[in-house]
Amino acid sequence: MDQRLSLITLGVADLARSRAFYEDGLGWTRGNTEDEVAFYQLPGMILALWARAELVADAGIADSGATFSGAALGFNGRSREEVDAVVDEFVAAGGSVVKAPEATPWGGYSGYLADPDGHVWEVAHNPGWPIDDAGRTQLG
Repeated sequence: MDQRLSLITLGVADLARSRAFYEDGLGWTRGNTEDEVAFYQLPGMILALWARAELVADAGIADSGATFSGAALGFNGRSREEVDAVVDEFVAAGGSVVKAPEATPWGGYSGYLADPDGHVWEVAHNPGWPIDDAGRTQLG
């Protein structure tokens, strides 16, 4: 697994309020036009805001508050095969599969993992987001 962080997804209570904070309050520019999730291009990586309930449902985890912080780290792979290889490596190192990778409604391939302390990682291939040779992910 490359030493790379592609995406941080924050599960938010009120997406409109969070977008207003980042866009109106901080002056950040959203890099997409969808209403369900907001993506912000950062230097070499992406911040996503998504309704917490949607993130929990997508990851297939319980939202007890004690076991899920409301954030997921993301690793974008260059292919489905790289996603599968990362899952295998993650598990061999002592992590666990929360939700096995599968085709997504947005045309990609995604699964969720947990490190030994329960921190959630999404590992995905998004064919619309290029990754340069240095591992920097860009919004497509």
